[in-house]
Amino acid sequence: MSREKAYLQMLESTATIQWNIAMILEAKAVEAEKVKQWTQHHIHARAFDTHEEQLKQSLSIHEVIVEMVEGLTKLENGLYSNLKAVLGSGEEEGGGGEGFGGMSGEGFNFGDDDK
Repeated sequence: MSREKAYLQMLESTATIQWNIAMILEAKAVEAEKVKQWTQHHIHARAFDTHEEQLKQSLSIHEVIVEMVEGLTKLENGLYSNLKAVLGSGEEEGGGGEGFGGMSGEGFNFGDDDK
């Protein structure tokens, strides 16, 4: 398999992963809305004996949310490093900075520089 085909396959896989991440985030948004509604109805001062118990329950909910965001951030950082490897590869080979299919290392060339 040629290097270009391998890079295109990496890009296609990355696009598929991004689509799946978008679907996960959409489902998480629906779930978060349900959690918000439940929290607003159940996590209030009258439901707990002490303020400390209320705070512990609130912190445990936030901890789960933070862990999910951290996991997605790690996943996105991994995808970023793959894309950086693909997009940055043209500079090493071509030498002119135009790189992989007309894309420069800073992003895509949309032809606006000519105007």
